[in-house]
Amino acid sequence: MLFAKASSPYMHDDSSVQSIMRKVLYALIPGSLAAIWFFGWGVLVNILIAAITCLAAEAWVLWLRKRDIRNTLLDGSALVTACLLALALPPLAPWWLTVIASLFAILVAKHLYGGLGFNPFNPAMVGYIVVMISFPREMTFWTAPVGIAHSELSFLDTLQIIFSGHTSTGIDFDSITMATPIDTLKTQLGLEHDVETTRQSTQYSPLFDTISGVGWQWVNAWFLLGGLWLAKHKIIDWRIPTSFLLALTLIANFFAVYDYASYSSALFHVFSGGTMLAAFFIATDPVSASTTPRGRWIYGAGIALLVYVIRSWGGYPDGIAFAVVLMNIAVPLIDYYTQPHTFGKPQK
Repeated sequence: MLFAKASSPYMHDDSSVQSIMRKVLYALIPGSLAAIWFFGWGVLVNILIAAITCLAAEAWVLWLRKRDIRNTLLDGSALVTACLLALALPPLAPWWLTVIASLFAILVAKHLYGGLGFNPFNPAMVGYIVVMISFPREMTFWTAPVGIAHSELSFLDTLQIIFSGHTSTGIDFDSITMATPIDTLKTQLGLEHDVETTRQSTQYSPLFDTISGVGWQWVNAWFLLGGLWLAKHKIIDWRIPTSFLLALTLIANFFAVYDYASYSSALFHVFSGGTMLAAFFIATDPVSASTTPRGRWIYGAGIALLVYVIRSWGGYPDGIAFAVVLMNIAVPLIDYYTQPHTFGKPQK
């Protein structure tokens, strides 16, 4: 029997940077819509400001470097960075804070090292860390979730707060902002001498519900759904999110069993803050993450350990950005010692 023959290579991969980034943006839509629903129009405004800034900064640097502007902008990498950064920032963050974070993400964390494919650190997390350290007060402007907010902001009121710092209707700023559940629980446990009293007060607080705080578990659940879709289509490697979530669950459960009165449950940590966003969209960055199969398990577990340490004993409410960047530094070492054996070479 005769078979049709073709020249090598015989396996073709139709994926490209543009198609991968487009699918990542699709996967971000459910969680982003949930964040807008629970935390207001500020989430959408942040995304728009970050997108415009990142695209403009990318185009400017490409023009300076005499590179192809159109095709690079259309690859979607700058837009993905903008969305991840905007989703991590507080919904009522001033416009200039989002601009500063976006500029650092594109100009410093990405193009200073040579552009896409050469950046050793996750650009979005570098931009986040810069504004977190430099403007800690503005990074606390989290909107009270829908259902427990004393006043709900309209789209125009949100724009006025972000661009001018006040509203024309005279809404009290303290009545529309609130600390996140992670920050609230950490602060109360640090201030109260009677831990059991703190537990009871937070249990009956309107901010907390059965899992991780009003709105937060739903936002994380939708990011989880989008992340599973990416893993199914092999856009991301399943090892990193699995290792991260499994390690975070085991660590949190260990301390909760050891002293439940002083430590939060594993479910609280997994479905609160930016856990799912980090697990499936941030830690899985193909450039700054580990590239070896064993290294990805170590990389994800290392991020989980650092996240729990910073959340429990650190000075910041959520340590995801710091944990990711610190593990980015360790990636070359991890990859060096976890290289797979060459095919056909006997193992020592």
